[in-house]
Amino acid sequence: TDTPARLLGPEGGAWPALERTLATAAVLLAAEQVGGAAAALDAAVEYAKIREQYGRPIGSFQGIKHKCADMLMEIESARSAAYGGLWALDAGDETEIAMAAALAQAFCSEAFTKVAADNIQVHGGIGFTWEHPAHLYFKRAKSSEVLLGTPSYHRELLATRLGI
Repeated sequence: TDTPARLLGPEGGAWPALERTLATAAVLLAAEQVGGAAAALDAAVEYAKIREQYGRPIGSFQGIKHKCADMLMEIESARSAAYGGLWALDAGDETEIAMAAALAQAFCSEAFTKVAADNIQVHGGIGFTWEHPAHLYFKRAKSSEVLLGTPSYHRELLATRLGI
């Protein structure tokens, strides 16, 4: 069928709408990344409680405790960045939305990747195998890290918005 072409808005006016859509998607992806990181931490903590080495759970060792604590700090910082993005979307200020979305995406994508990698480390050898789902968190983290632009891209957006 032949459908005539019609403008849906003013000529040249698509980019602002698309920019807002991409910023919204970046914030929502950041929230998903926080959830993925939290799930990876839950898996690591659960494993640390049940896996025994030298007659005691590996979660009782300082190195594992600190790694899990670091994972939690990454997640909570990322959660704040995602909340900031969601707040900006709700407030509706376009400049604030662009800044908060770039900040949330840059921070949350790196946090998810780090937490997913640390989850594999907590699981030890089994975490590197296909038989255990730990690798799935890492695969998801890496794919979502580049989905709407790399952290470097979002940092560049932030720098541009800052005027530098």
